[in-house]
Amino acid sequence: MENKIAVYRKEHFNAAHRLHNTDLSDVENASLFGKCNYPNYHGHNYELIVKVIGEVDPKTGFVIDLKLLSDLIKEHVIEKFDHKNLNLDTIEFKNLNPTAENIAIVIYNILRTKLDKKYDLKIVLYETERNYVEYPA
Repeated sequence: MENKIAVYRKEHFNAAHRLHNTDLSDVENASLFGKCNYPNYHGHNYELIVKVIGEVDPKTGFVIDLKLLSDLIKEHVIEKFDHKNLNLDTIEFKNLNPTAENIAIVIYNILRTKLDKKYDLKIVLYETERNYVEYPA
């Protein structure tokens, strides 16, 4: 019988970006993305929630050691994206529009490779206090 439970780790990072599709004209980009397309970029204070779902280990009483999860997030996500211009400073967004949706998918893919397959993983990313995405949905 499965006794799965979810644990959460909340982290924070600041990053700048510009939403821009190189296949579109400047006028089309400005119309589509508005202020988010300004050529000098803009920033967000992102709130990241990482949800790990699994069974409680009878030896430790944990699903996963939250200190280990925190360390993984800090090393592979926060250090990579915090105080960076996502368009200019990261390989992940050189050719990928850094929308909240794409950022969440990238973070999921990074962490998925670092976590044991026995865990289910979900990413919730708040771009603003009112706008957030969840992956997978």
